Amino acid sequence: MKAGGAAGVAALAGCSGVQDGGGTTTGATTGTASSMADSLTIFHAGSLEPPFSAAEAAFEEQYDVEVNREAKGSVASTKKITQQGRRADVLGVSDFRLIRNRVLPEYGKWYSIFTTNSMSIQYREDSNGAEDISTDNWWEVLSRDGVTIGHSDPAVDPGGYRAVMTQQLGAKSFDGAKLYDQSTYEKLRANSVVPTGTETNLEGQLKSGKLDYAIYYQSISSTSELPYIDLQPQVDLSKATSEYAEHYAKATVETDSGTFTGAPIAYGITVPDVADAPNLGAKWVEFMLNGEGQNALEAKGLVPVEPAVVPKSGADAVPSNVMEYATAKSTLGPMEL
Repeated sequence: MKAGGAAGVAALAGCSGVQDGGGTTTGATTGTASSMADSLTIFHAGSLEPPFSAAEAAFEEQYDVEVNREAKGSVASTKKITQQGRRADVLGVSDFRLIRNRVLPEYGKWYSIFTTNSMSIQYREDSNGAEDISTDNWWEVLSRDGVTIGHSDPAVDPGGYRAVMTQQLGAKSFDGAKLYDQSTYEKLRANSVVPTGTETNLEGQLKSGKLDYAIYYQSISSTSELPYIDLQPQVDLSKATSEYAEHYAKATVETDSGTFTGAPIAYGITVPDVADAPNLGAKWVEFMLNGEGQNALEAKGLVPVEPAVVPKSGADAVPSNVMEYATAKSTLGPMEL
């Protein structure tokens, strides 16, 4: 059952549409195509693999360069720069707070929030309980004996800690009611396994029969041939309003990579200070904020934030070509930038 997950993230995308006077702020400039490097290195979230792959050929043709991408969980992608001493010209993550809290200010000076997503549940037609599942009872089916639920590693991938948050939030009161009780949550966790580091590998586990269900992004579910269900907004992390953000913050997940708190899903992108080709990196960010880049995001199930948003506090550091497609803000909906 496909209940239109794109509408579920419209609230966050819409929050960025109000100009606050910061959209004209410009900072660093970028070079011409002839002055730029001939290759580009990108570290990015697994869920950005489909749209980045779709945009790659057009970018390479336009700038006559070679794009080299490494897809991994966003936590792991960030650690490549902050802990492993590796260099990249672009870092794209599924949780902008990883850049805000772990990259800035030592390894970068700015970032942009450029797209959104929501959580969903995917399954096979012959999954255990598939004949009974719906948006109104998914927790009852997934908590049955013999059901196996998969999600990615919360220590590596925001999709993993968000899957756990989705389960937690169903047992938290929202507007005076819960979807289920604590014992159901405990059964969901007992049925959950972590077979992979990043969410993009879960579909193969589903198809092979190793999993009955996978909790991951709606962008992945909606572009697969497997059936899926969208979730209630109080658990899918899609709504950027104060009421929902306060509710999402009730969820916390402790991992070896730190403790993560629930919040509306918002993707971030930056050109790190360690970039070998910062001008070309800024061109990639610009490319993803408009035209073909946004079309690639939409085609792969994500919802672009238009215009993109950069923190007002660091707007002077944002390349001028990126600022042409962004607005500077202090907050995005209820979230501090």
